[in-house]
Amino acid sequence: MQKRRWIAAALAGTMALTMTACSGADSATAQDDSAQASADSTAAAEGSGEVKRVSVILKTLAAEYWQYCKAGAEAYGEEHGITVDVKGPSSETAFEEQMSMIETDLSTEEYDAYIIAPLQPDTVKNLVQGENRPVIALDSDIPDTPEVVSFVGTGNEAAAKLGGEAAVEAAKAAGWTEIKAIEICGVQGEPTNEARKAGYMSGIEESGGDFLEEETQYADATADRAVNCMEAIMQKFPEGIAIICANNDDMAMAAARTAAGNAAYENTIFLGFNGDKSACESILNGELTMSVAQNAYDMAYKAVETACQAAAGETVEEFVDSGAEIVTTDNAQERLDTLNGYLA
Repeated sequence: MQKRRWIAAALAGTMALTMTACSGADSATAQDDSAQASADSTAAAEGSGEVKRVSVILKTLAAEYWQYCKAGAEAYGEEHGITVDVKGPSSETAFEEQMSMIETDLSTEEYDAYIIAPLQPDTVKNLVQGENRPVIALDSDIPDTPEVVSFVGTGNEAAAKLGGEAAVEAAKAAGWTEIKAIEICGVQGEPTNEARKAGYMSGIEESGGDFLEEETQYADATADRAVNCMEAIMQKFPEGIAIICANNDDMAMAAARTAAGNAAYENTIFLGFNGDKSACESILNGELTMSVAQNAYDMAYKAVETACQAAAGETVEEFVDSGAEIVTTDNAQERLDTLNGYLA
């Protein structure tokens, strides 16, 4: 995918060539008409610059992380006088529900641009095929889709790798000599989930740990299922595991609570992903060990900004990285204060 700018002046060029056989007066008129057609075509392709309404469809609204995204998207709209409609399905496995939302909004003529955090990128790719208005992928990319002009999100694999490296160092400091790691994953095959898994694996193994890929547990990104996964891990590894990493904070915290009171897991490093408010509180309370923090508020804010720029005919970046950091007891309170301000 390359930087895109909707310029459609080819029609004007074709008209000019067609008119060259005309007489002098007719030729001059044809040239004037051609120039006007070119200007009109370019203006239409680049947008009027008056962006009024943007659709934002998240993976769900039933999670703290997505509430920060909602707040960031709405903040940009309020600051710039733009209507930003934010919605999301009931869960991250409600595929049909999200598909219906996307289909409905694509058929709404009032929208100038779309921001979609896809649950199923391949399905969304088919839904947006042929769409003239710019589409921005949020949180998860929609690869090989010309209609998607930019992906705004975290470099998930690189961020997870940082988390894996930090977890190995923390495990060493906690006294582990055999550093084995098991991940409690989200939805199997989902691109963001797979990118984080790859990042955890490379970060842990390159730092001297052993990522037990064959022991990976899938919990569909829910805390309830993560409890069952952690129980299964403790039963199979009664001697303990140095690192339990998870695809999101909810699952990591559920795993930590499930293992509380098990002496073999007293020094286990529990690593989450998102850096949500509840994760910061859990870290400060000595439950969750650390989290790879995304900047969900900034991510959605930048996504709406990018969508508006694209709708106005401006050139936008193919990938806008919203950044990531590792949250530990050293900086959890500072981040918690920032997050509280977003939802105040």
